Amino acid sequence: METIKIKYFTDKIERLTYIGGKSDWIDLRAAEDVDMKKGEYRLIPLGVAMELPKGYEAHIVPRSSTFKNYGIIQANHQGVVDSSYCGDNDQWFMSAYAMRDTHISCNDRICQFRIIENQPEIVFEQVESLDSADRGGFGTTGKQ
Repeated sequence: METIKIKYFTDKIERLTYIGGKSDWIDLRAAEDVDMKKGEYRLIPLGVAMELPKGYEAHIVPRSSTFKNYGIIQANHQGVVDSSYCGDNDQWFMSAYAMRDTHISCNDRICQFRIIENQPEIVFEQVESLDSADRGGFGTTGKQ
């Protein structure tokens, strides 16, 4: 089990909890009230900073209900926080784009994260042919 140091920037959000056995994704909350107009972009503060273990990063994505409830999408589709972003002022944010006028209240669960081990160092080897079976060259179906 890993221990992660966490700093909260506000007392207005619930503290993070890990619910074992249900999901290994952890909900993040808006750290302030946010009003957005359709077409507006904004970094929504999540009220936390963490000191991740070396060799790990956090992946931040919307919750499945975020678009339905708030009409926002994550502008970069996934946020990645590496272990170097670990200082006292390195608050996490969600990069949001409003598809409709919306209001998000402080403490609303708007996204989620999980901790992932960094990709190992790799070397690319150029070859003339690959050993695996050819699936047709387009996605999982091989059809266009």
